[in-house]
Amino acid sequence: MDALDISPAALVDAVVQTRSDQVDQQVQISVMKKAMDAQASTAAALLNSVPAPLPLATSGALGTKVNALV
Repeated sequence: MDALDISPAALVDAVVQTRSDQVDQQVQISVMKKAMDAQASTAAALLNSVPAPLPLATSGALGTKVNALV
């Protein structure tokens, strides 16, 4: 098919469709970024809610190597 055989209306339709597809893709990327930001903030909140590890015992036969407090 030759480039000269394409009707102007078909060419305009193709350009409009391409632009529409680009806008759709930009919207999808924006939604994905917002979802990833929400996930990141949720993960950070979960990590911050974990209490700090308890210190190991400094003397005695138990608890100086592994904190077994449950």
